Amino acid sequence: MKIKLLSGLLLVICLLVSHGAAAQIIDDSTKVLYSPKTTLQLFEKDVLEGRLQRSPIDTSILNMQNERFWFNDTSYFQHLGNVGTSAKPLFFTISDKIGVRFGKNVFDRYAYNPETINYYDTRSPYSHLYYVQGQRGEQVFEGIYARNINERWNAGVAYRILSANKQIGTSTKEGLIDNQAVKLFSHYTSKNKKYDLFFNYTLMKVEQIESGGIRPETEDTPYEELFDYETESIFLQQAATEESRSGLHLTNIFKLAGENLKLYSTTNWRRQANEYSDGSYPTDDAGSPLFYPNFYYTNVRTRDRNTYTELQNQFGFTGNSSISFYKAYLKHRRANVEYSILDFMRNDSLSTEIERGDKATYNQVFVGGQLKLFYENKAELLVDGEFQISTDYRVRAQGALAGFSASQERILRSPSLVEQFMLSNHFRWDNEDFNSSVIDRSEVAYAGKVGDRQHLKLGVHYTNIKRHIFFNEQAVPEQLSGNQRFWGAELKHHINFGPVHFENFVAYTNTEEADRVRIPEWVLDSKVYYQGFIFKKALYGQFGVQAYMPTGYFTDAYMPVTQQFYLQNDIQLTTYPVIDVFVNADIKSLNIFLKMSHVNDQLWEPGYFTTPYYPGMRRSFIFGIKWMFFD
Repeated sequence: MKIKLLSGLLLVICLLVSHGAAAQIIDDSTKVLYSPKTTLQLFEKDVLEGRLQRSPIDTSILNMQNERFWFNDTSYFQHLGNVGTSAKPLFFTISDKIGVRFGKNVFDRYAYNPETINYYDTRSPYSHLYYVQGQRGEQVFEGIYARNINERWNAGVAYRILSANKQIGTSTKEGLIDNQAVKLFSHYTSKNKKYDLFFNYTLMKVEQIESGGIRPETEDTPYEELFDYETESIFLQQAATEESRSGLHLTNIFKLAGENLKLYSTTNWRRQANEYSDGSYPTDDAGSPLFYPNFYYTNVRTRDRNTYTELQNQFGFTGNSSISFYKAYLKHRRANVEYSILDFMRNDSLSTEIERGDKATYNQVFVGGQLKLFYENKAELLVDGEFQISTDYRVRAQGALAGFSASQERILRSPSLVEQFMLSNHFRWDNEDFNSSVIDRSEVAYAGKVGDRQHLKLGVHYTNIKRHIFFNEQAVPEQLSGNQRFWGAELKHHINFGPVHFENFVAYTNTEEADRVRIPEWVLDSKVYYQGFIFKKALYGQFGVQAYMPTGYFTDAYMPVTQQFYLQNDIQLTTYPVIDVFVNADIKSLNIFLKMSHVNDQLWEPGYFTTPYYPGMRRSFIFGIKWMFFD
């Protein structure tokens, strides 16, 4: 991996743009003409739904130090203890996608989403550099450049790197993660404002060195003796996962009758290729295999490959007025998946590598639509649905009034491709007898301001899963015949006393009737900070402390061969808070943060696990910058 090139790359870019930073465009009164107010962003969904407003770019320092906000998805996730590693949502989530799906999603959090990319409208070229560096090798870098070619056409490019060093099983700072991503994007509006075109190309390549986690010396090794990090034994010595994703997205919007009637078409092409390899199998002292359950083809070297390709075309019409929005569409999806594994053909004098494989093709048709009625910002009624011809469907109804909202959602969907079929040197299954699962979810919520100082958001939800599909204790798919029911509540609260702010998030989940769904009973995330001007209003900043703590539970383990989190009942994660101290500052076009993460490291526990046998990060000093240029 070449992640160490990042420091040099950053230095070169900073030198190239430093001249521009000192040459801001000013008028005769030395007033800056170009600023965040002249650099606007817009989203494809807003144009499609008739929300034509363009919003200024985000220059806030709020949550800049928070690791969750370094990536494209800011939800809570379970991961393998380090930046950029395989991850799954901490709370149960429902994907909108029905029909054929690949099912390998552990790097979704870090990928650019073609559906939600922000486009720009700039009076001057806009660029920003975003860089985070941690004491233990955590690195995040993103550079963006966008400019208007003319007043109706904008184009831009972004390049991002995520990298991290190993924390276990090595005495040197070897690379663990190398994630590089690119996005190219462009938006065009015709002169008569009746046509919009959105285009983007996305690319991501990931290499993750797999350790399999810490390997205990014996089955009875106490939990607290597994945190020697570099000196700990690990299961896998030469294993790695590689994933590459690429995609093209194109949307055309034609206004036939202004905002009242618009025709649109969207084409999405995406390709995802995954490879798992290992050249040294773990064994115990007696030579018996560890970690892998089977060797179906060879015990010399593993190389499992699979490639998923999807082409989707959607055609529809939409329209909106001051009190309504509607959309109807027809969608066709063609998908192809190929599997290959490395095998050895042997005779008395020769050993030959060959590839064995399988493949499948799918053609599916969907119809869908949405109707929304609203009155200013006070009331809203939404009905949304999509139906795959003859099988899957999803429907949702939602209403909102004066801060109160309620929703009901049902999804019937077939198993993902990974849940249905697997061809690997270590796993094989063909679940032709799996049925579609049904998910019903009900939610009630309130969001609003309480007095002059407080903001409150409270939600209660209930979920019922019929014929739940999950990966069991053997890391293979299993489908239940009964139901998994769980409910919970979430509270977000923000109060300030002048410049002192308290932000709290509390989530409770009851899974007594869902023993195959693993979610911590309580999740607490609290932050207290001072915010305001210091040094005679020369500097605006924040200084504070943040603590995050899920209660202990039997969280899912991770199987790198299939890239799936799976059920386990051997090790219960402890209730452990992670406490950070941070400083955020806004210096004109430069945002900066300094953070000491996990300041309580080894104060009352030797460490903690984020996933069984994958320890969380130790104490680390981290700094980050976001430098914006408007000329």
